[in-house]
Amino acid sequence: MRVLDLFSGIGGFSIGLERAGMTTVAFCEIDPYCCAVLKKHWPEVPIYGDVRTIPRIGGIDVICGGFPCQPFSHAGKQLGAEDDRHLWPAMLEVIKREQPTWVIGENVIGLIGMELDTVMADLEGAGYACRTFAIPALAVDAPHRRDRLWIVGYSNSQQLNVGVPRSREKGSSAATSERVLHVGDASHGADDVADTNCERGCGGDDQREDAMDADPRSESIRGSYARWGAESGMGRVAYGVPNRAHRLRALGNAVVPQIPEMIGRAIMEIQKGLQK
Repeated sequence: MRVLDLFSGIGGFSIGLERAGMTTVAFCEIDPYCCAVLKKHWPEVPIYGDVRTIPRIGGIDVICGGFPCQPFSHAGKQLGAEDDRHLWPAMLEVIKREQPTWVIGENVIGLIGMELDTVMADLEGAGYACRTFAIPALAVDAPHRRDRLWIVGYSNSQQLNVGVPRSREKGSSAATSERVLHVGDASHGADDVADTNCERGCGGDDQREDAMDADPRSESIRGSYARWGAESGMGRVAYGVPNRAHRLRALGNAVVPQIPEMIGRAIMEIQKGLQK
């Protein structure tokens, strides 16, 4: 399956989907540092700069993308569609032009009460049947919560009756929330992981260190962290690391690859079933 990866960042989506058996044929990323990372690891794959001007690629089976979250993040002003970084409409135009069989979108949980209803209406209007999933990073054993919303859309008129009338009124955030399937209990083991969704200034890292010192389970907690690399706690700053600020920013914007891999494997299984 051929993938067009929008808002590619450092390639987290493509790492996961390629592990599932797909092939990335084009990226779209505007950040110079992220583009350098993509060129290093996918030297033969073209990178387009602006999602608003990307040409038609053709033959795309899957379009994926974590469209900018700043308009919906609890860490920002939550201006939604009024934010000039609101690029969902641009992603939608690419979807309409390429007409892939599958669409995979990702954003922060704050999207649910703001623009999810519009996103779902846009996709359904374009001929996609959609499901939404709230999947935290800890659902794939990462040592932090990182709750994220995943949107999966499918369009195949011969196999599925898509574009059906919506069963709720636009703007009903309560009804929208009810349609979100939560994968992995975010409360299970949440005391043992970093809360990356906390308010600014909550001191999550320091609180976790204090909890480790006081908690008799601290060794087992540290053991769980050992599966994932971390910076040294010496002085709370890593010195002499090239492009450290760029790396941290890119990682902060990235998706956990294991989640798109999980979604990709499910899509591949469905495709195999349809071909039988």
